[in-house]
Amino acid sequence: MRILFSSTPQHGHLLPVLPLARAFRDRGDEVSVITSASFGPLFAAEGITLLPVGPEIPELLAEAARLAGVDDPTVPDPAVAAELFAGARIDLTADAAIAAAREFGPDLIVAEATDYVGPLVAAALEVPYAKLAFGPLIPAQFTDVFDAVAERRYQQRGLTVPRPSWYLDPCPEALQGPDWQPPQGRLPLRPEPHRGPGTPQAPTPVSAGGARPKVLLSFGTHFADPGLLRPVIDALATKADLVVTLGLTATAADYGDGLDHVEFVGFTPLAELLNGIDLVVTHGGAGTTLATLSRGLPMVVVPQGADQFLQAGAVAASRTGVAVMPPAGAEAVAEATAAVLDDQEYRANAQRIAKEIAAMPSPGEVADTLAGLVG
Repeated sequence: MRILFSSTPQHGHLLPVLPLARAFRDRGDEVSVITSASFGPLFAAEGITLLPVGPEIPELLAEAARLAGVDDPTVPDPAVAAELFAGARIDLTADAAIAAAREFGPDLIVAEATDYVGPLVAAALEVPYAKLAFGPLIPAQFTDVFDAVAERRYQQRGLTVPRPSWYLDPCPEALQGPDWQPPQGRLPLRPEPHRGPGTPQAPTPVSAGGARPKVLLSFGTHFADPGLLRPVIDALATKADLVVTLGLTATAADYGDGLDHVEFVGFTPLAELLNGIDLVVTHGGAGTTLATLSRGLPMVVVPQGADQFLQAGAVAASRTGVAVMPPAGAEAVAEATAAVLDDQEYRANAQRIAKEIAAMPSPGEVADTLAGLVG
């Protein structure tokens, strides 16, 4: 089979599709990915072909802000988000994506949940497509805005936004909202912490067993702002040993002086970071949230934007951690961290979720299922 993945050009959207892409690759299927050229090294290391189409996020964000009539694209704005994912990206990517996909000749297209280029390609080529979610089901009041923007772009090309044939769902049912109903065509898919190419899944981590708890402070690849995190580091340093991820561009020096007691790490697969950790303080990206819970670790979630508020709510409702909502400051984060570390109920609940995740079908099993359904 020939499988084409399509994704917004951001790590938080691309990394969660890797386990399924690897599973198809390991079956011997031809696998390609449509996204921007900067991710070439990531997929080259995986032995997966990149079809480099469309601009990078800064250009897309600038165009989205222009279309939405917003001066500062860095300020969270629903109109900018809708234009980013469903407007500007279609405008600047669709034609090249259709041409590249037509040459590849896919039997199935897998598009991550906020990608509207993959479904457009599927409609143009009349190929079935599967939507790959990356967290709890996003409520319709958010997706309807995106869908409306996308529908206009599709109509301009004589197309209609297609319904996915399958909804690939990595979110355990225990984290879904109280009114959740399984989407049509739902196939559960076990989430995995991101790992490097050719490395096996790490075993379930155990506590480092030190005199003090060990906390991972990770705000992902795009939200690790030193100005935001330095007060949190200072507040947490009295309560735990810290491992702090730097994101894609920051350095340890950016966080200031007097931090010799903190372990800073550059971009590292999360599977390698979770061993020996007692608790994760995070912005609540879907990949980080599900990866942490898959290892039975509790969390403190400090959402910064986008779908992170959904993950924060799911963590709080399941009592696998505590959500600290803005504008609460660093001391509130430290207090929540102490509360989670002191109450074993949070860890017990996280371990219960980990068992539910472990029972979900593996990426390999889902790849086999999809191959049977398409073939």
